[in-house]
Amino acid sequence: MRLALVLASVLLLLPPAEGAPLPARMADTGGGTQLITAEAPHAGSTTGTVSWWDRRGGRWARAGSTTARFGANGLVDGARRRQGTSTTPTGLYSLPYAFGIQAAPPGTGFAYRRVTRDSWWCQDNRSRSYNRWVEGLPADCRAAESEHLLTYGRQYAHALVTGFNYARPVRGRGAGIFLHVAGDGPTAGCVSVPLRAMERILAWAEPGRRPHIAIGTASGPTALTRY
Repeated sequence: MRLALVLASVLLLLPPAEGAPLPARMADTGGGTQLITAEAPHAGSTTGTVSWWDRRGGRWARAGSTTARFGANGLVDGARRRQGTSTTPTGLYSLPYAFGIQAAPPGTGFAYRRVTRDSWWCQDNRSRSYNRWVEGLPADCRAAESEHLLTYGRQYAHALVTGFNYARPVRGRGAGIFLHVAGDGPTAGCVSVPLRAMERILAWAEPGRRPHIAIGTASGPTALTRY
């Protein structure tokens, strides 16, 4: 009996096998039972894969997968990212809420905010509304330093806000990093997926299961398994 207990303890300390699902090989998945992973082959990539996962009975299983686009200048560690560099920040982030120009897909569980003609995402470093949705531009938020959401008709048909630089924004680090519908090429720093995949993700995600998004590479300093 004692030997069995010792062997069980040793097994628990061993790292997950190479063939284990990606979330099982990660250092942190956010503590929930759902996870979205956005993985690029390497830091200079502009393409990769987004997968979404469920944890049931102590095991992770892939619920879906799709092609993805990243920033035009690849990916960079989120803690070192600078605004305006067209890089996608790597790291593990919460998913505060969803939004879109179109109505929420059937089954959407996230709080979903509809875009209006007055909806902006303030990216002005001097504004008190930095990295926040605003209805009508505040006096201290310049239009040239913000996104008028309605003008991104294809990309913002549906989107999920990521928690990158969101809870306590650091000026100059970056604003408006979303998981959204893909356009014609790489992004300015967001992660994008095809429309149907975005709809499937919104219908799948359950806020009560605390889903997060993990963004990273297959290997190297920004590898997903480090998060």
